[in-house]
Amino acid sequence: MSTPDVTVVVAVYNTMPYLTTCLTSLVEQSIGQGRLEVVAVDDGSTDGSGAELARFAREHPGLFRIERQANSGGPAAPTNRAMELARGRYVFFLGADDWLGPQALERLVAMADRYESDVVLGKMVGVGGRHVPQGIFDRTEPSVGFTDSALAWALSDTKLFRREPLVRHGLRRREDLPVYSDQPFTLQALLRARRVSVLADYDCYHAVLRADRANATVRSGHRDRLRGLTEILAVTDRLTEPGSEVRLALHRRHFGWDVPQLLQAELLGKPEAEQRHVVAEVGRLVRAHCDVLAELGEPERLRLELARGDRFRAVRGLIEDELGRGTPRFELPRQLWRDMVPERARRELRRRQGWRSFANRMTRG
Repeated sequence: MSTPDVTVVVAVYNTMPYLTTCLTSLVEQSIGQGRLEVVAVDDGSTDGSGAELARFAREHPGLFRIERQANSGGPAAPTNRAMELARGRYVFFLGADDWLGPQALERLVAMADRYESDVVLGKMVGVGGRHVPQGIFDRTEPSVGFTDSALAWALSDTKLFRREPLVRHGLRRREDLPVYSDQPFTLQALLRARRVSVLADYDCYHAVLRADRANATVRSGHRDRLRGLTEILAVTDRLTEPGSEVRLALHRRHFGWDVPQLLQAELLGKPEAEQRHVVAEVGRLVRAHCDVLAELGEPERLRLELARGDRFRAVRGLIEDELGRGTPRFELPRQLWRDMVPERARRELRRRQGWRSFANRMTRG
């Protein structure tokens, strides 16, 4: 049996009717079914997803390999199982809610072969209100890194990976992380890659916000997000040098955005014991890892400083004060604004009425 160019890995759990669109987009790939295999693992679905997988396997013999297992509680275990079965030179991870543009895999494999890339990021776009940071997709680039691009904002696993380095380094997802298990995996692959490329001139990946907002990351709780962020920061510190520009770029992303998001209005809806736990854990992360505090905008720096000092009442008071004024004061440092919004979009915004006042409200420092 010949080796396929690419294996698409799909972890499935109760994703109907989105799964049909996802699988149809794979059948229609221009790369051709002779160069492609799909390994889908059904993680104990109860909504008919298993039957839909079986239907596609019957109608397209040789293209789909379907495995079933008891529900594991998250996407890590079915993804790891699918990786064990993958045979392609490359592997691509596709969410069962999402879908690919018809030429996506052909273009991504061609780019990886041309530049000998270990990872290729195909342009992602949001569907149904899903937000996807666009800074990394400003232009097609044969080689990017954390210090010369917005790569720190692109840590999901929805990319093309050369399979051999993943196997050689033993990269797997931690199955005890219900969410964010893909980000430590992806971060390790990016930091170990010989070359990372970006394909930005074609909409490869369409990331869907489900109407029921049942995407795993959307419905995740504070404790699960904290566990994921703890692992991401541990990987960063293990594989980068203290004070290096790579480490600083990653910390700017996580302490400028992800960690402060845990200390927003949503936190006040939790029981006080959980509020205290979240503030204490954020404080621990800041004390252990944060070396970019002085670079952050207000009041995000104040949030993290208060948490670092275990000042729970002050953190809650800050959030309540913002709510009382009617508008949250979340402000992005200018570097994070540049990373999240591509240059072309920023130029267009400048031509529109009200751009300057909007930018001034959104950025500080």
